[in-house]
Amino acid sequence: MAKRFGELVRRLRQAKGYSQEDFSFRVGLHQTYVSSVERGERNVTIGTANRIARALGTTLADLFVELERRPSGPDD
Repeated sequence: MAKRFGELVRRLRQAKGYSQEDFSFRVGLHQTYVSSVERGERNVTIGTANRIARALGTTLADLFVELERRPSGPDD
């Protein structure tokens, strides 16, 4: 699940035209943390997921809906 979440965050961040540095500033997290989230190396808390969603201009609920639309793989 962390990998799919990270891929979604990366895709949405890039669609907004944010660099990882810009995005990390917007969300209030260190750039290395954001990078590890996008690589699926971290499981984020609900609070952090909410901060990410808000920085992407969406809601946590919509972020999870989008996450559920993507098919699960063997590592999920």
